Amino acid sequence: MTVMIDGRGTAEKIRSQLKGKTEKLKQQGLEPCLAVVLVGDDPASHVYVRNKKRAAEKIGIKTKDITLPANTTQAELLQLIDELNGDVTVHAILVQMPLPAQLDENAVIERIDPKKDADGLHPENLGHLFMDQPKALPCTPRGIMVLLEEYQIPVAGKNVVIIGRSNLVGRPLAALMINADATVTVAHRKTKDLQRVASQADILVVATGRAEMVDETYIKEGATVIDVGINRLANGKLVGDVKQASAVTKAAYLTPVPGGVGPMTIAMLMQQTLELAEKSNS
Repeated sequence: MTVMIDGRGTAEKIRSQLKGKTEKLKQQGLEPCLAVVLVGDDPASHVYVRNKKRAAEKIGIKTKDITLPANTTQAELLQLIDELNGDVTVHAILVQMPLPAQLDENAVIERIDPKKDADGLHPENLGHLFMDQPKALPCTPRGIMVLLEEYQIPVAGKNVVIIGRSNLVGRPLAALMINADATVTVAHRKTKDLQRVASQADILVVATGRAEMVDETYIKEGATVIDVGINRLANGKLVGDVKQASAVTKAAYLTPVPGGVGPMTIAMLMQQTLELAEKSNS
């Protein structure tokens, strides 16, 4: 019988621990602050930002909320980031993606001070990750590793297949898995015989952005399946990149959608904000 990995419950446990840590930092005269920059009016981005702000409030982390119009120029956004970089009361900076088409996301990420990089996506931080000298880490991959640890699912020596090679999930997760002594295959749209490659995985991670693309034919009997996707069907239902009803016929462990990886991403963002605040004080 498949064990459903409870991301919500694990995230709640982490948030409870972080609340105590935040209170201790405040007693020491340090108020952790996360600056959240939202450009434009993308509905999904507004939902994500609202969820992040709620999580921060529950833990006691201060948020500095900045909303800019969709026609914001590159120069205006970079100037704002420079100001936040220089603000000693701000410990972590998050620019919500995606950005409007006229803005260069890579240039924006690179402008954030690596010591204030809430998302862990600055090239300097990614370089440290690939050298197994981690500093700030990408939040979704970090959340996945914490879930595996929470459920005592071993990674060392295991065959891990990651479908998806984004800078947000696939590439940094591959580095984390390699650092944890897994044997890693990163598959993508050009991978030949993807079904066969995936079905050899002890741990299969799916981050394709394609609703219910992976069914039981991609899954090895007894594998752990981590579904990173979140997609809304025409009928309004939220589903992942894995077809849950068929995956449970093969998988030993499975992250549900919703309630699996998603809550962990926000929990890791909160944890990282506290860690960056602590480092700023050392």
